[in-house]
Amino acid sequence: MNKFFCLITILSLTSLQVRSQYTEIINSNRPGASYSAFAVGTKVIQGEAGFYYERRDHSGFETEGNRYGMDYVIRYGFLFEQLELIVDGTYTKENITDLSTSPSAEYSRSNFTKNTIGAKYLVFDPFRNPEKNKPNLYSWKANNYVQWRDLIPAVAVYAGANFNLGDNPFYPDEPTVTPKVMVATQNHLGANWVLVMNFIYDKFTSDDPIFNYVMTLTHALPDPRYSVFIEHQGFKSDAYGDGVFRGGAARLFGDNMQVDISMGVNIKDTPSRFFGAAGLSYRLDFHQDKWKSTDEFSGEKKGFLKGLFGGKKNKENPFEEIDQNQE
Repeated sequence: MNKFFCLITILSLTSLQVRSQYTEIINSNRPGASYSAFAVGTKVIQGEAGFYYERRDHSGFETEGNRYGMDYVIRYGFLFEQLELIVDGTYTKENITDLSTSPSAEYSRSNFTKNTIGAKYLVFDPFRNPEKNKPNLYSWKANNYVQWRDLIPAVAVYAGANFNLGDNPFYPDEPTVTPKVMVATQNHLGANWVLVMNFIYDKFTSDDPIFNYVMTLTHALPDPRYSVFIEHQGFKSDAYGDGVFRGGAARLFGDNMQVDISMGVNIKDTPSRFFGAAGLSYRLDFHQDKWKSTDEFSGEKKGFLKGLFGGKKNKENPFEEIDQNQE
């Protein structure tokens, strides 16, 4: 039997727990900038953090800048499987050289360039019916090729607030609190591809509201510990418009930890941007599945594996091995 078919089918078995947002393996939003539609699951606390460097040169202002900073996200699933609280922030230090003066002048600034608290709720899950979304145990093609149902996305909504605290040199004229809303969609295209899209309306009570969209395509490699992604993000406001492209990779270490690396560029020179980042995601998993215990689910997988590698299977239930004494 094709070993790759076995691997894909085993991985697909995790989709049987579709009545829960929880997954057995950590599901991080890093290293991209988009939010997935699905929550982490109740009683799961997940941290996602990384360090980044950005070169930022502005041809119009004749400045050169170097930014160093840290991104961090804390996600907590509570009350419902579809709901999570998200704390999202970026602390930045920037060194700037002003070439328009003679001699050139140098100065620096530091503060939060992002400081947001919000909640995300999954409002539509196309995988919510476990009977319609079981893997086809007899067809590799059915499990790995894009089907019509894959084009129906999961949909989540997000509402939060940006906090601009103290004397922030990056946003000196912005209000202390501004709203942020978002719609997030997620498509699973076959066994190995995931497309996430975010549509964001940010700071719309300020003098310069921002529309922002993100499209992230992730691919799981044959070794399921590794994944790669490409991403496009666009910004549009009265003061600033730009397009950004990113790419990178991630690796799993066990069920609860992931490391990642990424790089990106933009399409303008006002400013031109080049950046790279490396990060870590880790979760504290206190989840309890109220629909099905882990032992029961593991038993189903073990029964299926025995059937694959020599045991006889019950035709009525492929997960159940026939008792040899009953034949």
